[in-house]
Amino acid sequence: MRDIFEDIFANQPLDPVEAARKSLRAPLRKRFYKVAAAGEAAAGDDHPVLLDGKTVRTPARHALAAPTKELAEAIALEWEAQRDAVDPLAMPLTRLANSIIDGVTTSQDEVAAEVEKFLGTDLLFYRAEQPEGLVERQSAKWDPVIRWAHEHLGARFVLTAGIIHTAQPEGSVSAAAQVIPRKPWRLGAVHTITTLTGSALLALAVAEKFLDGEAAWAAASVDEDWNMENWGRDEIAVQRHEQRHAEMRAASMVLALTV
Repeated sequence: MRDIFEDIFANQPLDPVEAARKSLRAPLRKRFYKVAAAGEAAAGDDHPVLLDGKTVRTPARHALAAPTKELAEAIALEWEAQRDAVDPLAMPLTRLANSIIDGVTTSQDEVAAEVEKFLGTDLLFYRAEQPEGLVERQSAKWDPVIRWAHEHLGARFVLTAGIIHTAQPEGSVSAAAQVIPRKPWRLGAVHTITTLTGSALLALAVAEKFLDGEAAWAAASVDEDWNMENWGRDEIAVQRHEQRHAEMRAASMVLALTV
């Protein structure tokens, strides 16, 4: 079972677009188990995900296990939802779990530093100058998060029109960075939301329960939604958007089911 699992998920990229490309190059594996479930955690251990009663291993051969029973059950549900074949692209929570267990747990400082970098170039700082409708939408979705950062994190950020880089106050970046999670699962989820949205502030707002995942996704999608409404829907772009949304839901679920 371990070898098959590793063959399915080894080197699977977290980025859903690249994952889609990989899925086109490799045939899907048939479902090789009857029942997927969450197991009980031994003292001091996480809750394992079990296939036919056996603990599954990540591509790096760590146990696929989650810090809460609810999260382990959610991962197991992804496995149970697979029918004739196991499709990694349809299992964003499992792929995120692999990334956290195999990567984030051994490089927390580096991952936190990547999130902090986004605080200097956050999506929410760079505003459209026109058209008026887009300007209004950005303000409606983004300004509350900017105010929250000021009032609750002590971080006052500088907003600018256009895309020319504007340096942010070091004190503000440092203040916001103080709430970057340090527990691997929450840190991994925040990193995922940050890279998906281009906004560490949106990720931290979800982690701190100022926004839920769907509200953060709507805020991150303002420009994209505007373009689709006004210039038409490109099916490839829509598919990419939906795949990224699934990754966002998985990361938001991790934050909702951990402390």
